Amino acid sequence: MKLSGLNTLVTGGSQGLGRHIVEAFLAEGAHVTFCARTAEDVERTRAELAPRLAPGQQLAAIACDVSDPASVAALFARAAAFGPLDVVVNNAGIYGPIGPTEELDLAEWNRTWAINVTGVLLCCQHAARAMKPRHAGRIVNISGGGATNPMPRLVSYAATKAAVVRLTETLAEEYRADGITVNAVAPGALRTRMTQQVLAAGPERAGADFYAKNKKWSEEGAVDPRLAAALCVWLAGPEGAAVTGKLISAQWDPWRDFAQFQAELKGDIYTLRRIVPEDRGRKFPA
Repeated sequence: MKLSGLNTLVTGGSQGLGRHIVEAFLAEGAHVTFCARTAEDVERTRAELAPRLAPGQQLAAIACDVSDPASVAALFARAAAFGPLDVVVNNAGIYGPIGPTEELDLAEWNRTWAINVTGVLLCCQHAARAMKPRHAGRIVNISGGGATNPMPRLVSYAATKAAVVRLTETLAEEYRADGITVNAVAPGALRTRMTQQVLAAGPERAGADFYAKNKKWSEEGAVDPRLAAALCVWLAGPEGAAVTGKLISAQWDPWRDFAQFQAELKGDIYTLRRIVPEDRGRKFPA
């Protein structure tokens, strides 16, 4: 098993991609603490997963609001009961408001930022405090298509996911000397509860094109979430030790073969950057 005995924490782990991540880490022998917003979801998932545990393997679950500092502190205290923390996967996130930007409710905008960005920051702070003394640790932040592509009518989601990537890149540099890797994962288009939120919003609020895509994903299937879960495992294991500060697409990037591209990955490949005219073979006058 690749992750035998590693103490892992996963946020948003009761359903969708988060549950697949929890299952993937358990299958590789890790001890896992996971959270979700409601105690009912947490307990149901824990009860379903508990019979699969190997002898000596630990699983804990706790309700947590990742935007609340006290709730996050309690989550990390629970994970610490299994020993020193090795891996944190920040999966908790929401779409936020769907609709024309001029109609955006500021409270909903702030709530999306509190969960998608502040929640990631709080968990990264706790992770860094736990990992720095041991000079080892892995942090994986779940990003999304909004980080690299405009998403009209989902401005809160798009802006927060871009922020998560730059936060990831910044922390990767800050903690490089401390032996902590920090990466972001783009899981691809998934058929989750978020898909149903878009369908419930309708084409008038979500936009005809995005609504049609989600309808297709709902009816015909989308990217297998187990692919992103496998990438999270890969980043937490020995093969991912040399990779940090990257936004990696589970669907499109050859992450299983990254060992062949170690030199290239030390540059700005798979990062957010400003494109200047020279990158496109042009030179504008000063």
